[in-house]
Amino acid sequence: MTGKTGKTGKTGKTGNMLIAHGGGPTPVINASLRGAIEQAGRHKEIGNIFGARFGVEGIFKDELINLGALADEKIRLLSHTPASAIGSCRRKLADNDYPLVLDCLKRHNIRYFFYNGGNDSMDTCDKIHKLACRSGYEVQVIGIPKTVDNDLAGTDHAPGYGSAARYAAFSALELALDAASLPARVVVLELMGRNAGWITAAASLFQALMPCEHLVYLPELALDREKFLVDVREAYDRKRGLLISVSEGLKDTAGASLGDTGIRDEFGHIIHGGAAQHLADLIMAETGLKARAEKPGLLGRVSMAHQSPTDLAEAYAVGAAAVEAAVRGENGSMVSIEAEREPAYTWRSGLVPLGLVANIEKTFPREWINPAGNGILAPFLSYCAPLADAPAPSYASFLRDTIISAT
Repeated sequence: MTGKTGKTGKTGKTGNMLIAHGGGPTPVINASLRGAIEQAGRHKEIGNIFGARFGVEGIFKDELINLGALADEKIRLLSHTPASAIGSCRRKLADNDYPLVLDCLKRHNIRYFFYNGGNDSMDTCDKIHKLACRSGYEVQVIGIPKTVDNDLAGTDHAPGYGSAARYAAFSALELALDAASLPARVVVLELMGRNAGWITAAASLFQALMPCEHLVYLPELALDREKFLVDVREAYDRKRGLLISVSEGLKDTAGASLGDTGIRDEFGHIIHGGAAQHLADLIMAETGLKARAEKPGLLGRVSMAHQSPTDLAEAYAVGAAAVEAAVRGENGSMVSIEAEREPAYTWRSGLVPLGLVANIEKTFPREWINPAGNGILAPFLSYCAPLADAPAPSYASFLRDTIISAT
């Protein structure tokens, strides 16, 4: 694996560095932070290394953490620390907020600014970059990719997704074993994903090992209630137990979110209240089958027990690559991951302009969903497997063994 980007040549610019987190943390966001801090320490162009406490909120309040003063032991712990060690936020900046950000950068002589987040955060990063350019303030602005949802454009995948996929894969397999061993009910598993079904699709990673039926529904396709109930009845009638994996942002054919609470966040996104429970209730009301909803929610993006080794290594590397690119003179870009899967998985980092990433959602490809719209096809498994970096487990189950009659 390599972590090189394009252009060479130092900026010659000296000054301080500021890094901020935006949006929901991932199991590896702190690894990117560690990569950035350690790489910054290798460059004489960078003086103090600051972290914004709770993202842009810390920038507005002038609450900066002196990361460069921390002991090496504390920095090493970042790779295996869940959530965000410096805090994050979901604040959507108004036009009159951006000059306040620029004022903070000037006040602390920040010449290297890094924002670690998803597509909303890359939009913020892009606007800060453009304002700095218009104002004539010299600061290198680089985005560091992060999202469990894997919906960032301009990159093969986003750091954070591999670990979330690994969590989804193991959780689904464990629930499938439970559903098969006590097939008295249908189990509906809800996983994160507003408009993109990447995490839910990963619930199929161990499909070949599942001892029960498994249906998967992603938000890229509208859910037809009648067809869904037919799918459930047919799968359940095969008498092997039934697991249904769904995305939190699943919509019906009228375009209504199944778990819509009527509440929106700062970016206008729906606050989802429980697609799995909605479907479990529907199954019980319309089929008479017992159904149970399971929603790990935040556990799926905070679990260190399922941290993917590949995800961890890539997250560290993109943090380091961002600093290296900035010192080299790159500006207004996000670090991307360029990957090859044949004959073996390899990757390298690149750069993509922030304007090609900001506010753009990369949805799950339709060609990776089966024609019936309730399952995931093999090409996705080949895409996802090296990211989750999850060797298939071996379990003992005798449910499919031949039964010998006492007669």
